[in-house]
Amino acid sequence: VVKAIGLIEHYRREKAERGGARVENLGERVSAARGFTPEGTELPPLESFLAHAALEAGEGQAEAWEDCVQMMTLHSAKGLEFPVVFLTGMEEGLFPHQRSTTGLEGLEEERRLCYVGMTRARTRLYLSYAEQRRLHGVDSYGQVSRFVREIPESLVEEVRPRVQVARPVSVGRFRLEEPAAAGVQLGARVRHGKFGEGVILNVEGNGAHARVQVSFERQGTKWLMVQYANLEPL
Repeated sequence: VVKAIGLIEHYRREKAERGGARVENLGERVSAARGFTPEGTELPPLESFLAHAALEAGEGQAEAWEDCVQMMTLHSAKGLEFPVVFLTGMEEGLFPHQRSTTGLEGLEEERRLCYVGMTRARTRLYLSYAEQRRLHGVDSYGQVSRFVREIPESLVEEVRPRVQVARPVSVGRFRLEEPAAAGVQLGARVRHGKFGEGVILNVEGNGAHARVQVSFERQGTKWLMVQYANLEPL
């Protein structure tokens, strides 16, 4: 792999001191990979080694930068602990990832990974999510992750925005304060002019900002603004 992607040649073209150190480090990794024996994993040998190497790197980083904010993936955080931990992107479709929600096995793996992240915190854990974000050039409205909703309310302290805005902001567990529209309720069957028939899975917001998540029979799951969707109750 190292030869195929030309990584050694790339490092050699860098400044002498830094490039030389990276070539030497890469050589050590290659030697370690040759003698590596996977244990207790179903991953292919190369993937297993890379996961092991990432864990070692994370441990070294934690020891070297104790007084700094560290950013890392959940996989690389395994085995580490910190006084305070921030988990971001706690939204349906991100965590758990959209692909994992189609099967029980994938969803449970995401739940275990979330547990790993949460238990990295010794004293304080912050979970954050965006009500709206732009992904792949498309603006989307997020729903708080089911992993957050599964936490007992007695253990959760909600942090509300300090700045007043012109419209209600959904926080915490996205409570619905008033009906979004007639016929728009969980479990209701509706018909859309373009997407066909489906079932309402979630309802968020109220008034002009109400939106619904509908599972359509042929078009999959979609989020729609109620005031523009013209949904017909069935």
